[in-house]
Amino acid sequence: MKKLFCLLSAAFVLLTATPAAQAQKFGYIDSEFIMGKMPAYAQAQQELNTLSTNWQKEIESQKKDLDKLYRNYQSEEVLLTEPMKKKRQDEILKKEQDVKAYQNKIFGYEGQLFKKRQELTKPVQDQVFEAVEKVAKKKQLGIIFDKSGDLTMLYTNPIHDYTEFVMEELGLASEDRNQPAQKGAVRTVTKPTTPAGDSESDEAPAPAPRKPATRAPRPGAGKN
Repeated sequence: MKKLFCLLSAAFVLLTATPAAQAQKFGYIDSEFIMGKMPAYAQAQQELNTLSTNWQKEIESQKKDLDKLYRNYQSEEVLLTEPMKKKRQDEILKKEQDVKAYQNKIFGYEGQLFKKRQELTKPVQDQVFEAVEKVAKKKQLGIIFDKSGDLTMLYTNPIHDYTEFVMEELGLASEDRNQPAQKGAVRTVTKPTTPAGDSESDEAPAPAPRKPATRAPRPGAGKN
């Protein structure tokens, strides 16, 4: 995916080096994140992992055969004549070269695994690239570069991140993206309850009438 956006990255550098760059709208995406959400990419990766595992098993089997040849030579070396030793040594050397050549053919630069990865991931990369072009046209962007590419990004302002827009074009956007937040539970104020035995009326109960205080009789009162 890095190669898909290397030209865009280079163009970004050129644009920012000129005064006209100030009028250019630009943005960035994370291609690795996008492809990681694509089922076709996951299927391609699974197939590549299976192929890689099988090829690795073949190489390990060849290495075991090579090791067996070497151990047999060591155990029989004292019994062999010089011509026989030379023949066995050449046989071991050729086997070793064959194993290395096969390993390089499979896992080396532009080997079978490399070519198979290009074959399986190119359709996915093409889909992403087409979605990027659509987003660039809709948002009138002069350039979109790849956050996961070769261009080192020391700081990125999220306002320029168009990853989600590309995912929308691919039908992979999050369902809760740009959706209003859910309303919280409605909270009501509960009226304080009155103590047991008091009136349930909203008004405060009237105070009970005060009884007049009684005075003790004076000494001698009521006598003639």
